[in-house]
Amino acid sequence: MERAPIADAARGLRHVFRHDMLLLASIGVYAQEQGVRQRIRVNVDLGVIEDQAGIGRDHLARVVDYSVVAARVREIVGAGHVQLVETLSERLAAACLPDARVHLVRVRVEKLDVLADGATAGVEIERRQSA
Repeated sequence: MERAPIADAARGLRHVFRHDMLLLASIGVYAQEQGVRQRIRVNVDLGVIEDQAGIGRDHLARVVDYSVVAARVREIVGAGHVQLVETLSERLAAACLPDARVHLVRVRVEKLDVLADGATAGVEIERRQSA
């Protein structure tokens, strides 16, 4: 699957990401998914507007901290049962967009153990700051 790149010098966008977070989630609509946690993989990609004045300055405060993004993902996943991976993906994306530096967010959530043939199932969404 070919995805459009996020980093873009012409638009002043940097690609910040947190990939392959393996978490246990209470998720699913089927009876066998109720009351149990199952493995999911979460990927979050951010298109962050670069601080042109700060380029070259080695200060955490001038960038979007991917450890903060990861902590928020863990918090949302651990908050309780969600029926749909689409709903979880929307919640994760919505948690990233309040930071005005985040121009766009891509979230991919995969359920790792739902198919007998070992394949994953999930969803990927992309959301942008409203104008």
